[in-house]
Amino acid sequence: MEYTGSSYDGEYKNGRLEGKGKYNFPTETKYDGELKDGEFHGKGTLHFPNGSKYDATWENGIATEGKYTFADGLQYEEEDWEYCDGYDRRFYTEICDNLKPAGRSQLTNRIPPRDIPEGCYDCGDGFYNPKTRVVVDYKHKFLRNADDDEHKWIVETCRKGWDEIVGYQKPTVPVD
Repeated sequence: MEYTGSSYDGEYKNGRLEGKGKYNFPTETKYDGELKDGEFHGKGTLHFPNGSKYDATWENGIATEGKYTFADGLQYEEEDWEYCDGYDRRFYTEICDNLKPAGRSQLTNRIPPRDIPEGCYDCGDGFYNPKTRVVVDYKHKFLRNADDDEHKWIVETCRKGWDEIVGYQKPTVPVD
């Protein structure tokens, strides 16, 4: 484990991770639960660095049933998902705590929103620099290089770290 940067504190059987234990990944994700023959097996929870978690029943390293909970307490529902859909675009905190008064926009679910470095975008799991095409986490550790599809999606969709004054723009479709 020292070669991968992982660590384990728990029970062993025949030199393998087995029983109850805590496994720490180098990405700061942590697993707390049951293991069998070195794999997640039984009840266990993955805790992610952003504060979210995944409670699951595992079978030979594969989750067979589980529940994802976001850092703000919102639980993901596979069916009848109503959060941030085409009909209702409110953030979870707005659903729980109501909308802000007129003139006080809520730009993210996080209050206050993160400060985005100049020239970068907030892509949900970190900051993206379109010049280097690198995504770093919120502590500025490397996460990944963005491919063309991710680059396009981030630039078109995500919140950016600078303001642009665009002024009046003529409508492209004639107004009746």
